[in-house]
Amino acid sequence: MQKSVTFISLAPSESLKTYAFEKLDRFDKYLANPAKANVVLTVEKFRHIAEIGISADGFMINAHEETSDMYSAIDMALDKLDKQIKKNKKRYKKSRSTAARLKTFPYEENGAASSGDLEHEPMPRVMKIQNIEFKPMDVDEAVLQMRLIKDSFLVFTDAQTQQVNVLYRLKDGHFGLIQPSL
Repeated sequence: MQKSVTFISLAPSESLKTYAFEKLDRFDKYLANPAKANVVLTVEKFRHIAEIGISADGFMINAHEETSDMYSAIDMALDKLDKQIKKNKKRYKKSRSTAARLKTFPYEENGAASSGDLEHEPMPRVMKIQNIEFKPMDVDEAVLQMRLIKDSFLVFTDAQTQQVNVLYRLKDGHFGLIQPSL
């Protein structure tokens, strides 16, 4: 982590600088490099103000604290940063992890549901029912129809086989087709 300390209306003190750097080292386990930390220490009359800003992993967090002692201002600002970093990392990890997606479907590695997980998980319910009218068309016509609508899937009857098919949009912009087989 790159660290810098700026003193405003305060004589530069090596002990304050080292104290701030040592306290910032505890964030190395949460942040990936390159991370930057800027510490601004200010004295205004009897108020000692510590402002700390950290930018890393695509987010920027700031903390501002003022007390009657500079060391306690640094500590309190770092505690605020600690809470913010943990909150942001938890949010980032939750949205990116596959474990969060699999939490709703508690399956073991072999694909079978574990009985212990199912006992504690409430059974999912159907919350919304939507009736869809589908008409006979071929796959090419269904692809053209999907390009016109912005939905993620289209239910239609294949004109040749008279089977109900589902055409769905993939993340890369292509389409997938579900064809039932007897």
